[in-house]
Amino acid sequence: MESKTKHPGMNPINDTMLTRESWKIFQIMSEFVEGFERLARITPSVSIFGSARMGPDHPHYQLTIDIARTLSDAGFSVVSGGGPGIMEAANKGAYEGKSPSIGLNIQLPHEQIGNPFQDISLSFRHFFSRKVMFVKYAAAYVVLPGGFGTLDELAEILTLVQTRKTRKIPIILVHEPFWAGLIDWFKTTLVEEKTISPEDLDLITILDKPTDILEAIFSHYEYRGFEPSAEEAEILLEL
Repeated sequence: MESKTKHPGMNPINDTMLTRESWKIFQIMSEFVEGFERLARITPSVSIFGSARMGPDHPHYQLTIDIARTLSDAGFSVVSGGGPGIMEAANKGAYEGKSPSIGLNIQLPHEQIGNPFQDISLSFRHFFSRKVMFVKYAAAYVVLPGGFGTLDELAEILTLVQTRKTRKIPIILVHEPFWAGLIDWFKTTLVEEKTISPEDLDLITILDKPTDILEAIFSHYEYRGFEPSAEEAEILLEL
């Protein structure tokens, strides 16, 4: 009997599965193309993150509405995840304001229901393509209390700015008591262990009032304008 040569580390895969994997590339491409085409002219914009579990009766929900409305009336489009909780509050505040409200919805096994406050609504199957859209056109990140998804988005933008894979933008955390323990851990553990530099902490600002958030964003762009420089545009092409 003829023996078969085994290749360590190679798992068998049938032709049907291989075909599905290959064609998945085109679905991913379509998400990027639609996102680029629909968001490229929606500038300047601010991406807002926070928990899906904080409903209209939570004080952070109303605070988010106030923040988003303030930003929208000042000329910023507001981008959120398109779902419930803080995402809904961000879209609602922007929807009531003067600038577009944008939702980047994600299809989940336990289906996310899009909120009704979206002037522009995009739907994604893949978190990674959705995350690029949050970053690529954002003039600032505003991060309210949230869970793993919120922390994921925060870590993403910090990593991209730290490694200069995207331009430096304001990264604003809202509600100091919620974030205090994490920031202390950054200082006492990450800095002490030299896994980040002390100046990396300067990437983060903690503010609570909508007007202070708006002022911090305007202050960052006071001498340069909101559009990426030629050098930054090249960096964003490689995001």
